[in-house]
Amino acid sequence: MTSLTTRPGNALERRRALGNILGVSPALLAIGLFLVVPILIVVAYSLMQANPYGGVNHAFSTEAYVSLLFERQMDDSLAFADSYLVIALRSLGIATATTLITLLVGFPVAVWLAMQPAKRRGLLIFLITVPFWANLLIRTYAWILLLRGTGVINNGLMGLGLIQQPLPLLYNEGAVLLGLVYTYAPFVVLPIYSTLEKMDMRLLEAAQDLYAGRLRTLRKVVLPIARPGILAGAILTFVPCLGAMIAPELLGGGTKMMLGNLIFRQFSDSRNWPFGAALSLVLMAVVMLALTFYAMRAERLRVARGGV
Repeated sequence: MTSLTTRPGNALERRRALGNILGVSPALLAIGLFLVVPILIVVAYSLMQANPYGGVNHAFSTEAYVSLLFERQMDDSLAFADSYLVIALRSLGIATATTLITLLVGFPVAVWLAMQPAKRRGLLIFLITVPFWANLLIRTYAWILLLRGTGVINNGLMGLGLIQQPLPLLYNEGAVLLGLVYTYAPFVVLPIYSTLEKMDMRLLEAAQDLYAGRLRTLRKVVLPIARPGILAGAILTFVPCLGAMIAPELLGGGTKMMLGNLIFRQFSDSRNWPFGAALSLVLMAVVMLALTFYAMRAERLRVARGGV
Protein backbone atom coordinates (compact mmCIF):
# COMPACT_ATOMS: atom_id res chain seq x y z
CA MET A 1 0.00 0.00 0.00
CA THR A 2 2.89 2.28 0.82
CA SER A 3 4.54 1.70 -2.57
CA LEU A 4 1.31 2.55 -4.37
CA THR A 5 1.06 5.90 -2.59
CA THR A 6 4.70 6.90 -3.06
CA ARG A 7 5.04 6.09 -6.76
CA PRO A 8 2.70 8.85 -7.96
CA GLY A 9 4.50 11.31 -5.66
CA ASN A 10 7.91 10.31 -7.05
CA ALA A 11 6.66 10.63 -10.61
CA LEU A 12 5.26 14.06 -9.84
CA GLU A 13 8.57 15.16 -8.33
CA ARG A 14 10.45 13.89 -11.38
CA ARG A 15 8.12 15.80 -13.70
CA ARG A 16 8.61 18.96 -11.66
CA ALA A 17 12.39 18.53 -11.71
CA LEU A 18 12.31 17.96 -15.47
CA GLY A 19 10.12 21.03 -15.91
CA ASN A 20 12.53 23.13 -13.85
CA ILE A 21 15.48 21.94 -15.92
CA LEU A 22 13.67 22.68 -19.17
CA GLY A 23 12.66 26.09 -17.84
CA VAL A 24 16.22 27.20 -17.10
CA SER A 25 17.81 25.45 -20.07
CA PRO A 26 17.59 28.52 -22.40
CA ALA A 27 19.40 30.64 -19.81
CA LEU A 28 22.02 27.93 -19.26
CA LEU A 29 22.50 27.60 -23.01
CA ALA A 30 22.94 31.36 -23.41
CA ILE A 31 25.42 31.50 -20.53
CA GLY A 32 27.36 28.60 -22.00
CA LEU A 33 27.52 30.04 -25.52
CA PHE A 34 28.15 33.70 -24.70
CA LEU A 35 30.14 33.46 -21.46
CA VAL A 36 31.72 30.08 -20.79
CA VAL A 37 32.79 29.29 -24.35
CA PRO A 38 34.48 32.70 -24.96
CA ILE A 39 36.34 32.42 -21.65
CA LEU A 40 37.53 28.92 -22.56
CA ILE A 41 38.74 30.26 -25.93
CA VAL A 42 40.68 33.03 -24.18
CA VAL A 43 42.20 30.48 -21.78
CA ALA A 44 43.19 28.28 -24.71
CA TYR A 45 44.78 31.21 -26.59
CA SER A 46 46.77 32.20 -23.51
CA LEU A 47 48.34 28.72 -23.45
CA MET A 48 49.46 28.77 -27.09
CA GLN A 49 52.42 30.22 -28.97
CA ALA A 50 52.16 33.64 -30.58
CA ASN A 51 52.20 33.86 -34.36
CA PRO A 52 54.40 36.76 -35.53
CA TYR A 53 51.80 37.64 -38.18
CA GLY A 54 48.87 37.57 -35.75
CA GLY A 55 46.81 34.82 -34.25
CA VAL A 56 48.31 31.82 -32.53
CA ASN A 57 50.25 28.67 -33.32
CA HIS A 58 48.50 25.61 -31.96
CA ALA A 59 51.31 24.51 -29.67
CA PHE A 60 51.21 24.50 -25.88
CA SER A 61 53.21 27.28 -24.22
CA THR A 62 53.16 29.18 -20.94
CA GLU A 63 55.32 31.99 -22.32
CA ALA A 64 52.44 34.48 -22.10
CA TYR A 65 52.18 34.07 -18.33
CA VAL A 66 55.96 34.12 -17.90
CA SER A 67 56.08 37.42 -19.82
CA LEU A 68 53.84 39.05 -17.23
CA LEU A 69 56.73 39.43 -14.80
CA PHE A 70 59.83 38.26 -16.65
CA GLU A 71 61.69 39.16 -19.84
CA ARG A 72 63.60 36.58 -21.84
CA GLN A 73 67.23 37.53 -22.53
CA MET A 74 69.39 36.71 -25.55
CA ASP A 75 70.78 33.61 -23.80
CA ASP A 76 67.22 32.39 -23.12
CA SER A 77 67.49 33.26 -19.43
CA LEU A 78 64.77 35.12 -17.57
CA ALA A 79 65.13 38.53 -15.93
CA PHE A 80 62.55 40.26 -13.79
CA ALA A 81 60.75 43.07 -15.65
CA ASP A 82 58.41 45.40 -13.82
CA SER A 83 57.07 47.33 -16.83
CA TYR A 84 53.74 45.49 -16.93
CA LEU A 85 53.52 45.51 -13.14
CA VAL A 86 53.86 49.31 -13.22
CA ILE A 87 50.98 49.53 -15.71
CA ALA A 88 48.86 47.25 -13.52
CA LEU A 89 49.60 49.30 -10.40
CA ARG A 90 48.85 52.51 -12.31
CA SER A 91 45.50 51.05 -13.40
CA LEU A 92 44.67 50.05 -9.83
CA GLY A 93 45.70 53.47 -8.53
CA ILE A 94 43.70 55.42 -11.11
CA ALA A 95 40.67 53.14 -10.69
CA THR A 96 40.83 53.54 -6.90
CA ALA A 97 41.24 57.32 -7.14
CA THR A 98 38.37 57.54 -9.62
CA THR A 99 36.14 55.52 -7.31
CA LEU A 100 36.94 57.68 -4.27
CA ILE A 101 36.44 60.96 -6.15
CA THR A 102 33.16 59.85 -7.71
CA LEU A 103 31.93 58.79 -4.26
CA LEU A 104 32.89 62.16 -2.77
CA VAL A 105 31.16 63.97 -5.62
CA GLY A 106 28.23 61.62 -6.18
CA PHE A 107 27.12 61.07 -2.59
CA PRO A 108 26.16 64.73 -1.88
CA VAL A 109 24.42 64.90 -5.25
CA ALA A 110 22.44 61.73 -4.50
CA VAL A 111 21.46 63.04 -1.05
CA TRP A 112 20.36 66.34 -2.57
CA LEU A 113 18.30 64.53 -5.20
CA ALA A 114 16.60 62.38 -2.57
CA MET A 115 15.62 65.50 -0.62
CA GLN A 116 13.92 67.14 -3.59
CA PRO A 117 10.14 67.03 -4.14
CA ALA A 118 8.94 63.96 -5.98
CA LYS A 119 7.76 66.00 -8.98
CA ARG A 120 11.22 67.48 -9.49
CA ARG A 121 13.23 64.27 -9.10
CA GLY A 122 12.29 62.86 -12.50
CA LEU A 123 13.57 65.95 -14.31
CA LEU A 124 16.83 65.97 -12.33
CA ILE A 125 17.48 62.28 -13.01
CA PHE A 126 16.76 62.94 -16.67
CA LEU A 127 19.37 65.71 -16.73
CA ILE A 128 21.96 63.42 -15.12
CA THR A 129 21.40 60.72 -17.73
CA VAL A 130 21.40 63.09 -20.74
CA PRO A 131 25.19 62.75 -21.33
CA PHE A 132 24.71 59.01 -21.91
CA TRP A 133 22.80 59.85 -25.07
CA ALA A 134 26.07 60.88 -26.72
CA ASN A 135 28.78 58.40 -27.63
CA LEU A 136 31.62 58.08 -25.12
CA LEU A 137 34.18 58.77 -27.85
CA ILE A 138 32.51 62.07 -28.73
CA ARG A 139 32.33 63.11 -25.08
CA THR A 140 36.02 62.32 -24.61
CA TYR A 141 36.96 64.37 -27.68
CA ALA A 142 34.97 67.23 -26.16
CA TRP A 143 37.31 67.15 -23.16
CA ILE A 144 40.27 67.37 -25.54
CA LEU A 145 38.80 70.58 -26.97
CA LEU A 146 38.48 71.93 -23.44
CA LEU A 147 41.87 70.88 -22.05
CA ARG A 148 44.35 71.26 -24.93
CA GLY A 149 46.84 74.13 -25.07
CA THR A 150 44.66 76.16 -27.40
CA GLY A 151 41.44 74.91 -25.82
CA VAL A 152 38.60 76.70 -24.12
CA ILE A 153 40.04 76.61 -20.60
CA ASN A 154 43.56 77.83 -21.45
CA ASN A 155 42.28 80.50 -23.84
CA GLY A 156 39.81 81.69 -21.21
CA LEU A 157 42.47 81.91 -18.49
CA MET A 158 44.90 83.67 -20.81
CA GLY A 159 42.17 86.05 -21.95
CA LEU A 160 41.50 86.98 -18.32
CA GLY A 161 45.20 87.54 -17.75
CA LEU A 162 45.45 84.85 -15.08
CA ILE A 163 48.17 82.91 -16.89
CA GLN A 164 50.80 83.80 -19.48
CA GLN A 165 51.44 80.33 -20.91
CA PRO A 166 49.00 77.47 -21.52
CA LEU A 167 48.74 75.04 -18.63
CA PRO A 168 49.61 71.36 -19.31
CA LEU A 169 46.08 70.11 -18.72
CA LEU A 170 46.11 67.37 -21.34
CA TYR A 171 48.07 64.14 -21.83
CA ASN A 172 48.72 63.38 -18.17
CA GLU A 173 47.22 61.27 -15.40
CA GLY A 174 45.14 64.20 -14.18
CA ALA A 175 43.37 64.42 -17.54
CA VAL A 176 42.75 60.66 -17.51
CA LEU A 177 41.37 60.87 -13.99
CA LEU A 178 39.11 63.76 -14.94
CA GLY A 179 37.74 61.89 -17.94
CA LEU A 180 37.04 58.76 -15.90
CA VAL A 181 35.34 60.68 -13.10
CA TYR A 182 33.14 62.47 -15.64
CA THR A 183 32.25 59.17 -17.31
CA TYR A 184 31.45 57.11 -14.21
CA ALA A 185 30.01 59.70 -11.79
CA PRO A 186 26.39 58.84 -12.75
CA PHE A 187 27.11 55.19 -11.90
CA VAL A 188 27.63 56.34 -8.32
CA VAL A 189 24.82 58.87 -8.11
CA LEU A 190 22.04 56.59 -9.33
CA PRO A 191 22.59 53.58 -6.99
CA ILE A 192 22.92 55.81 -3.94
CA TYR A 193 19.85 57.79 -4.96
CA SER A 194 17.84 54.60 -5.43
CA THR A 195 18.55 53.59 -1.81
CA LEU A 196 17.94 57.03 -0.31
CA GLU A 197 14.73 57.53 -2.29
CA LYS A 198 13.05 54.89 -0.13
CA MET A 199 14.25 56.47 3.12
CA ASP A 200 11.57 57.53 5.57
CA MET A 201 12.08 61.28 5.97
CA ARG A 202 10.56 61.06 9.45
CA LEU A 203 13.88 59.56 10.57
CA LEU A 204 15.57 62.88 9.84
CA GLU A 205 12.89 64.72 11.80
CA ALA A 206 13.34 62.30 14.69
CA ALA A 207 17.10 62.91 14.66
CA GLN A 208 16.53 66.65 14.79
CA ASP A 209 14.06 66.22 17.67
CA LEU A 210 16.82 64.35 19.53
CA TYR A 211 19.13 67.35 19.02
CA ALA A 212 21.39 65.61 16.50
CA GLY A 213 23.35 67.96 14.27
CA ARG A 214 23.60 67.64 10.52
CA LEU A 215 26.88 65.73 10.58
CA ARG A 216 25.65 63.33 13.24
CA THR A 217 22.40 62.79 11.35
CA LEU A 218 24.38 62.12 8.19
CA ARG A 219 26.64 59.64 9.96
CA LYS A 220 24.02 57.85 12.04
CA VAL A 221 20.97 57.92 9.77
CA VAL A 222 21.79 58.64 6.14
CA LEU A 223 25.05 56.70 5.72
CA PRO A 224 23.74 53.37 7.07
CA ILE A 225 20.76 53.56 4.72
CA ALA A 226 22.91 54.57 1.74
CA ARG A 227 25.60 51.94 2.38
CA PRO A 228 24.29 49.35 -0.13
CA GLY A 229 24.11 52.02 -2.83
CA ILE A 230 27.62 53.22 -1.96
CA LEU A 231 29.02 49.70 -2.31
CA ALA A 232 27.16 49.14 -5.57
CA GLY A 233 28.34 52.49 -6.97
CA ALA A 234 31.93 51.74 -5.96
CA ILE A 235 31.86 48.38 -7.76
CA LEU A 236 30.18 49.85 -10.85
CA THR A 237 32.95 52.45 -11.02
CA PHE A 238 36.03 50.48 -9.99
CA VAL A 239 35.48 47.45 -12.22
CA PRO A 240 35.12 49.23 -15.61
CA CYS A 241 37.88 51.73 -14.71
CA LEU A 242 40.38 48.87 -14.55
CA GLY A 243 39.73 48.05 -18.20
CA ALA A 244 39.20 51.62 -19.42
CA MET A 245 40.77 52.31 -22.80
CA ILE A 246 39.29 55.43 -24.45
CA ALA A 247 40.12 57.98 -21.73
CA PRO A 248 43.74 56.82 -21.20
CA GLU A 249 44.30 56.62 -24.96
CA LEU A 250 42.90 60.04 -25.86
CA LEU A 251 43.29 62.14 -22.71
CA GLY A 252 46.54 60.46 -21.68
CA GLY A 253 48.00 60.60 -25.17
CA GLY A 254 48.93 56.93 -25.03
CA THR A 255 51.76 57.71 -22.61
CA LYS A 256 49.80 56.88 -19.46
CA MET A 257 48.89 53.36 -20.47
CA MET A 258 46.43 51.29 -18.47
CA LEU A 259 45.53 47.62 -18.67
CA GLY A 260 42.80 48.20 -21.25
CA ASN A 261 45.24 49.96 -23.62
CA LEU A 262 47.87 47.28 -23.06
CA ILE A 263 45.46 44.47 -23.91
CA PHE A 264 44.19 46.28 -27.00
CA ARG A 265 47.71 46.84 -28.33
CA GLN A 266 48.62 43.19 -27.87
CA PHE A 267 45.85 42.20 -30.28
CA SER A 268 46.42 45.09 -32.71
CA ASP A 269 49.97 46.43 -32.86
CA SER A 270 52.08 43.74 -31.16
CA ARG A 271 50.05 40.84 -32.57
CA ASN A 272 50.77 38.84 -29.44
CA TRP A 273 47.40 37.22 -28.92
CA PRO A 274 48.49 34.79 -26.15
CA PHE A 275 49.90 37.62 -24.04
CA GLY A 276 46.78 39.72 -24.61
CA ALA A 277 44.63 36.76 -23.59
CA ALA A 278 46.72 36.22 -20.45
CA LEU A 279 46.37 39.89 -19.52
CA SER A 280 42.62 39.65 -20.07
CA LEU A 281 42.39 36.69 -17.72
CA VAL A 282 44.42 38.49 -15.06
CA LEU A 283 42.14 41.51 -15.35
CA MET A 284 39.08 39.27 -15.13
CA ALA A 285 40.50 37.63 -12.00
CA VAL A 286 40.93 41.04 -10.35
CA VAL A 287 37.34 41.94 -11.29
CA MET A 288 36.06 38.66 -9.86
CA LEU A 289 37.91 39.36 -6.61
CA ALA A 290 36.26 42.78 -6.42
CA LEU A 291 32.82 41.29 -7.06
CA THR A 292 33.44 38.53 -4.51
CA PHE A 293 34.39 41.14 -1.92
CA TYR A 294 31.20 43.04 -2.68
CA ALA A 295 29.09 39.89 -2.39
CA MET A 296 30.70 38.95 0.94
CA ARG A 297 30.24 42.49 2.22
CA ALA A 298 26.58 42.50 1.20
CA GLU A 299 26.04 39.15 2.92
CA ARG A 300 27.62 40.42 6.12
CA LEU A 301 25.36 43.46 6.08
CA ARG A 302 22.34 41.22 5.51
CA VAL A 303 23.27 38.99 8.44
CA ALA A 304 23.98 42.01 10.65
CA ARG A 305 20.47 43.28 9.91
CA GLY A 306 18.91 40.05 11.01
CA GLY A 307 18.90 38.21 7.68
CA VAL A 308 16.56 40.65 5.96
